[in-house]
Amino acid sequence: MNWKALSVTVSSVLAVLLVGTGIAVYRGNLRYDLSSAGAPVLLREIERLNQLVTVKYTVSRIVSLTEPKTPFGEESILLMVEGQALAGVDLTCLTVSDLHHSHSRSVTVHLPRATLLNLFLNEKRTKVWDRRITWWTPWVPYDPDLEHKARLSALDDVRAAALDMGILTEAQRNAEQAIASFLHASGIEVSFKAG
Repeated sequence: MNWKALSVTVSSVLAVLLVGTGIAVYRGNLRYDLSSAGAPVLLREIERLNQLVTVKYTVSRIVSLTEPKTPFGEESILLMVEGQALAGVDLTCLTVSDLHHSHSRSVTVHLPRATLLNLFLNEKRTKVWDRRITWWTPWVPYDPDLEHKARLSALDDVRAAALDMGILTEAQRNAEQAIASFLHASGIEVSFKAG
């Protein structure tokens, strides 16, 4: 993992923990009794977090794309990109059956698996570094879609790099920590079951 991605990740984790702490202060007096009708209420509170983004990676890449021209020659582009990958869990798909309580102050949550929730290029830090057509075919026009193809290839590279760096594992761990902090603020002990 590069240092830039690590610093962004650390700041993302701190932001999630601060949000959890803020919720804890706000909900300090709110207590759920899971043995009665508290489970559906608790589910609604968790679902309100919607898509919980717990990790953001920044990935820089250089993408080179070459395309043959007709009748001969080639066109190439060199693109420098900075991509963002956001990962977390989608809490909107939870149901009451995903919350299993053993007594009134303890719950096991069947948390969905972390996924990549968003992937995009930072346009301010993405630019064409070089673009050429072979020198012996100057009459062949530039392909207007070549840059778009290079950007799509860059997004694939950013996705692969983020997955290789372990973004999903980190997102799952951070989501569990954030939900645990959220539920502890309501006086509930929580454990997690793998999704």
